[in-house]
Amino acid sequence: MKKAIYLLMLAVSMVFTSCEKDEIGGTATEALAGEWYVRLDCVDASGNVVYTGEEFFNMGRFMLNTYNTAANNANEIWVDDCGNFWEFKVKASADINNFTFQTNGSVANNYYDCNVTIEGGKITLNGATTPHGTPADAIEFYVTFDDDDYPAEYGFAKYKVSGYRYTGLVEDEE
Repeated sequence: MKKAIYLLMLAVSMVFTSCEKDEIGGTATEALAGEWYVRLDCVDASGNVVYTGEEFFNMGRFMLNTYNTAANNANEIWVDDCGNFWEFKVKASADINNFTFQTNGSVANNYYDCNVTIEGGKITLNGATTPHGTPADAIEFYVTFDDDDYPAEYGFAKYKVSGYRYTGLVEDEE
């Protein structure tokens, strides 16, 4: 009986000592990281919309992710469309103090053999209003692909990607 009580006390003490909370820190690029619900527009060199994504690609909003690299440097992030548009994943230079990002020229795509250029990337805190009517962070950037013939063929210069931080609410998925 003493053995059973001893084992019970040992088990209870292990439960209480294993319940300590470890402080979990964020990543170096936490301010720029997130899931984004974005749309795509085909724009001219001045940024004027020539075609919407709906009329050109028959696509509405899609998910895009920004996140830290394995090195967890504060000056670079991954920009990843998760295969939802052009199937691109590239490292971009980041300035977390100004909430901006861009590639340094054309960089290699991690999904397949093409080069990608991202310019003018920025995140604006509470810069968007979701369809549900609540404020959310906004994201915007321009992207081009070296294997893309559409701009020359259809008279636009690049793609504008813009949207808001994913809320998880069904009401915000238009």
